[in-house]
Amino acid sequence: MKHSSGRRPLRIFLLLGLWSALAFSQDKLVVIHAGRLIDTAHRQVREQVSVEVQAGRIRAVQDGFVSPQNADIIDLSSATVLPGLIDCHKHLTLHLGSGSYFTDLVTDTAADSAFYATANARTTLLNGFTSVRDVGARDTVDIALKRAIERNLVIGPRMWAAGQIIGPTGGHSDSANGVAEGISSPEWSKSIVDNPDDARKAVREHRRSGTDLIKIVPSGGVGSVGDDPKLQLMTNDEIRSVIESAHSLGMKVAAHAHGKAAIDNCVRLGIDSIEHGTYADSGSLALMKEHGTYLVPTVFVAYSLLQTAKEHPEQLPPHIVTKIQVITPVIQAMFTNAYRAGVKIAMGTDSMGNFRGGLTPAKEITEMVRLGMAPMDALAATTVNAADLIGDAKDIGSLEPGKFADIVAVSGNPLQDITELERVVFVMKDGVVYKANGKELVVTAPTGK
Repeated sequence: MKHSSGRRPLRIFLLLGLWSALAFSQDKLVVIHAGRLIDTAHRQVREQVSVEVQAGRIRAVQDGFVSPQNADIIDLSSATVLPGLIDCHKHLTLHLGSGSYFTDLVTDTAADSAFYATANARTTLLNGFTSVRDVGARDTVDIALKRAIERNLVIGPRMWAAGQIIGPTGGHSDSANGVAEGISSPEWSKSIVDNPDDARKAVREHRRSGTDLIKIVPSGGVGSVGDDPKLQLMTNDEIRSVIESAHSLGMKVAAHAHGKAAIDNCVRLGIDSIEHGTYADSGSLALMKEHGTYLVPTVFVAYSLLQTAKEHPEQLPPHIVTKIQVITPVIQAMFTNAYRAGVKIAMGTDSMGNFRGGLTPAKEITEMVRLGMAPMDALAATTVNAADLIGDAKDIGSLEPGKFADIVAVSGNPLQDITELERVVFVMKDGVVYKANGKELVVTAPTGK
């Protein structure tokens, strides 16, 4: 219905300063007038919808522009409104290195990572990503970052943290690869496992430290020195031990897996998601579909690194250049095949804050569409599918009553031009507005929570 007589909507685009005061008035009823709302849960588009927000959650979603008494109105009647975006493969505590892997290895500290993490967290939220699954960090910096965000000390997305990556000696997560004997750090060996007992203990220690999920590296990788992405480097017994231990503690397990053997064995053993999945063939994809295993493809980072390797190879460590030239076309073809085969896909970027060159993580969504995914399916992969993989579909991933008020908006229609998601103009998380009219708002958070 129309605005009630005598009432004018609160034009958030004109009264930005008000939101630093209103952001934490959680009992206040706020109504968003959405010109277009994309319902990714039901693959529908709705026109002229009102989203009622109170106490940090969505109270109601109804047709028409309603203006209840004593409610504040956010006018997004000319915009497209969507659920908050979700990135299932984030590394908020990392940063772009100097180009010298070994220099960075021995000069950067966990304290440095904490400062990068706060900047990356803010950037991520302002890009419209209200929730992330952080799948690998130094020590427990990601856990500390998650607590700081929950306590309103740092602005950032809601986090599910994996802590340090668990992997074998000489594997993708072993920082001692390529380092001269005698040079070491206690931090490097904290999550190295070489038998099922090591693996079981590492999972339990992660849970004790506050992690939400486990990340393992059963295959070699691209960014690491001296290992082959095609090879399986953890034994099946070690992988099984991790999965059984994690599941018994209510945690999911993500597997960095490029090679076919590692992918297939992880799927058979009950892994929750395959990250990257480069060399998955038709048999691997059929196996993933049979087991309901999610693929988190990370295709844009491969594309981006390939462009850098071609145009500015001096900006990358030499060991990455050769690997990325081989892997990029393979992972692109794999993604297209996985989508056509009906494998469950959740969006993940393998980025820190932005990609290289300041590119928004939404470039991953654009790349998925470029490689053949329908725009609505790409949006679902970034919302409802991602929420399902994380394991919190009751709270995030769609605009439905009872869920967190995690809401973003863009000016145009991303179903017609997916790059609209690269230009998010409005961001609300937990009912708090952090960005409006394309500009960050100054939000004063309470302390002592």
